[in-house]
Amino acid sequence: MPEPSSPTVRRRRLAAELRKLRERAGLIGEQVAERMGWSTSKVSRIENAHSTPRPSEIRELLLLYGIDGEYAEQLVALAREANRKGWWEGYAGALPDAHTEYIGLGAEATSSCHWAPEFVPGLVQTEDYARVVITSNARAIAHVPPGEIQSRIEARMIRQKILEREPPFELDLVLDESVLLRRIGQNEVMQRQIDRLIKVSELETVTLRILPLDGPHAIITGGFTLLQFGTAREIDYHDVAYLEHLTGANNFEAEKDIPVSACVRAPGGNVPSTW
Repeated sequence: MPEPSSPTVRRRRLAAELRKLRERAGLIGEQVAERMGWSTSKVSRIENAHSTPRPSEIRELLLLYGIDGEYAEQLVALAREANRKGWWEGYAGALPDAHTEYIGLGAEATSSCHWAPEFVPGLVQTEDYARVVITSNARAIAHVPPGEIQSRIEARMIRQKILEREPPFELDLVLDESVLLRRIGQNEVMQRQIDRLIKVSELETVTLRILPLDGPHAIITGGFTLLQFGTAREIDYHDVAYLEHLTGANNFEAEKDIPVSACVRAPGGNVPSTW
């Protein structure tokens, strides 16, 4: 069965491997640029996943690093996959850059842990609920044309298909009880959203937990998502934490910044552990 693939993550996997190989070869970026006939900025863009070299350039670079054989072929394959287009790129004009990147990361993630203290996360929102959330946020920040709002809703609904993916995508979702009490839209919108949560909770790949208002709050922080990845082309990729706020979002990838225990259940099994 084919593994989930995203050009966003493939580009990042490749960039991390190339940086590691350069350092292992004892070279700095300026030396690589000189020997390859590139600019120093090109080497930097490649190693920061801002651009992807052609497969022929990858082969030349690997020769410089003394890499050949099956490992080299896997990296060349990563380069080809990194140059493909993801479905979400068709919505890039309507979505904030950080959110487009988040969708690209999620497309290859094997599992995701959400702590949601304010509203139901996008992966399990109904279309009506999503419309209210997206429209309200868009009006609070700046004027967003109706067409862009509709595109954002469409992209959110398409992204939810990941819950039907094979191989399975594991979703661990923890909602604060206030999310169920906070009315988003009319009563009918909330009723359909709660019905949706009940239906999603019946999936074998989804774990839904509610942190009661009168329960011990082991985590006092805003909402976040922790994406976890498997191995692709025999290359691992680290976890990514995603934090969304009113005017944008941030990805955290450094090990010291990621809530590594966020998806570990606290005693009693009903809340996530602290950061």
